[in-house]
Amino acid sequence: MRYKELAQKLRRLGCEEIERKSKGAHRKWLNLSNQNVAVIPDWGSKDLKFGTIKATIKQLGIEWSAFEEA
Repeated sequence: MRYKELAQKLRRLGCEEIERKSKGAHRKWLNLSNQNVAVIPDWGSKDLKFGTIKATIKQLGIEWSAFEEA
């Protein structure tokens, strides 16, 4: 799964990207329901590793089943 696909799912689940103040390959996301924050790498067209995706979902406090359905 690429960053863009992950971002679409996170938006559907009520998260939003925090505005970046500088350039870089990582982006911060905020879960609006519980205020949890996670940093996600944006590798462009490269796929994110499964462990990275799973850790991000856990950090944001989202159930894995809800993420799969989004």
